[in-house]
Amino acid sequence: MSTVEHSTVNTFNEDAFEQGIIDHLCTAHGYEYLHGPDVPRSSDAFDDAFLPDVIVPALERINPGVNRRAIDAAVTKLKEIEGSTLVAKNKVFTDMLQGGVEVRWYDGKEDKNDIVRLIDFDNPERNEFHVVNQWTYIERGTNKRPDVIVFVNGLPLVLFELKSPARADADNEDAYQQIQNYKRQIPTLFVYNAFCVISDMLHTKVGTITANESRFVEWKSVDGSYEATQFADWKTPLDGMFPKARLIDILKNFILFSEDAKILAGYHQYFAVKKALGSVHEAIGGDGRGGVFWHTQGSGKSLSMVFLAHLLEEKLDSPTIVVITDRNDLDSQLFAQFSKCSDFLRQTPVQAQSRADLAQQISSRRANGIIFTTMQKFEEEASALSDRKNVVVMVDEAHRGQYGFEEKFDRDGKKHTGTALLIRRALPNATFIGFTGTPISIDDRSTREVFGDYIDVYDMTQAVEDDATRPVFYESRVIALKLDQGILAKVDDEYEKLTEQANAETIDASKRDFANLDAVLGAPEVIDALCQDIVEHYETNRAHELTGKAMIVVYSRPAAMAIYQRICELRPSWKEGGKLGVVMNNRLHMFTWYFVFLRPKMSHSWQDLHAPRGRRAGSGRAPGRGGRSAP
Repeated sequence: MSTVEHSTVNTFNEDAFEQGIIDHLCTAHGYEYLHGPDVPRSSDAFDDAFLPDVIVPALERINPGVNRRAIDAAVTKLKEIEGSTLVAKNKVFTDMLQGGVEVRWYDGKEDKNDIVRLIDFDNPERNEFHVVNQWTYIERGTNKRPDVIVFVNGLPLVLFELKSPARADADNEDAYQQIQNYKRQIPTLFVYNAFCVISDMLHTKVGTITANESRFVEWKSVDGSYEATQFADWKTPLDGMFPKARLIDILKNFILFSEDAKILAGYHQYFAVKKALGSVHEAIGGDGRGGVFWHTQGSGKSLSMVFLAHLLEEKLDSPTIVVITDRNDLDSQLFAQFSKCSDFLRQTPVQAQSRADLAQQISSRRANGIIFTTMQKFEEEASALSDRKNVVVMVDEAHRGQYGFEEKFDRDGKKHTGTALLIRRALPNATFIGFTGTPISIDDRSTREVFGDYIDVYDMTQAVEDDATRPVFYESRVIALKLDQGILAKVDDEYEKLTEQANAETIDASKRDFANLDAVLGAPEVIDALCQDIVEHYETNRAHELTGKAMIVVYSRPAAMAIYQRICELRPSWKEGGKLGVVMNNRLHMFTWYFVFLRPKMSHSWQDLHAPRGRRAGSGRAPGRGGRSAP
């Protein structure tokens, strides 16, 4: 099958764009071009999902020593994948693609078992890469010809749907909808799909068969740099995803199913996880500091942890992975996410129920295993759990202050040991990598002492540019609450202490102090001033402008009820009309009440952080040093 050369694209119609993509894949990345109508088919039915003359020779080449009957059995099994839905069938195929096809065949004397690999992941150049346009596929009487398909070893793994950049009435929305039509009309072709590409030349996006349109995202880097992502063009994803070794790596390690959702890693996840793998590899046997992985909230940090755990097991001789969080609810959330991806991880995560259970889970194995636990289990005692070097500790929310190495004595002479020191004593030879959605303070020495420096930084600015999260705007407002300045200074001092030494003693002391301060902070005149300002600001500036919800985050239940009652007095119709509601979140005995202003079609995201403590509502800096922004 010969390679067809194409002239340079000088026009901006869809055909020229299609030719440009083919040209680039062939000239820059060594793909072989086939014109769909010229490819021999197995029959006039045009129902070949595979390249008929390619798949068997390709599988024979990458499976040396495997009998031809086993190869034929694998191809038959591929053609007869079972499942009640397209997604179910694609899930089975993805497992085959990444792990091989298990076959049973008869050699004339007895049955034999083999695993037939569909791709040689260790030697990318041994695989066959074809880019094919105008590939006719007929199913149930429907004749369709997708624009471009990338075949690897004869399998139709990537489908391109293109729209003319010269037509104002056709864009990526139309391309996405066309793929949805294809999935209904020729679903069998998508059983073997790894991911899809849509492009109108201005924006080129990638996504899976389960992704909605918003989940089709741009791949904006070739090498992991964020410096020029705003200038990414249609060639960037071709150079960033389709070099042969890169595509093979993505197919093997960066596509997974989380239950029935098929997920393709974003470009920031791919490059950051690869960097993290290298950093952890260097740290093993060294100082044990694998670095800090800073990806802002909403950027898929939990899934990045899953991708990294998978790669660690694949590339680092099956280490035991311990995932540590500092809250029970966060532990459960992460555990649930990993559990949904257990097929991809090739093992089932476990959740330690106690310190003794954690010790048993680690000591009962010499390799493998993904064990979830909370920091509190390390605080129960200081004995070592394991001296193995093949233990990797992944810590979520690594920016928090409770990871210190210090040993301090309180006023009663009781010794308090930093949790980081306790964990190090429990796992003295482990390698640690920290994950955070929040930048680490320059003065935060303890976090750097535990984990080392940044591995990769994907901050809010980059996430907003990529549409991975929405921008947050703050409006500075000064509310005259008439609070005693001595009281305010005392509150600031308390939060300063919590920031510097977040341990059980300071938190308990803070609770006692707030019990005394509540009478001042919750005084009727303070509540009234705050509520008057909230209602006036909402009605004057926000009620008819933005969609969403207005939310007030309050530090205590008494203050929450006082604010609720006062707003009901000021606007009785809000309560009667179901516009005002209260939701309580009980987490580690710290209560947060959310007041939600609801309207049928239009409302506003207005927030007052930890009212009535703050003198400034909606400011860029959370009032008090312990303030936490609500989404």
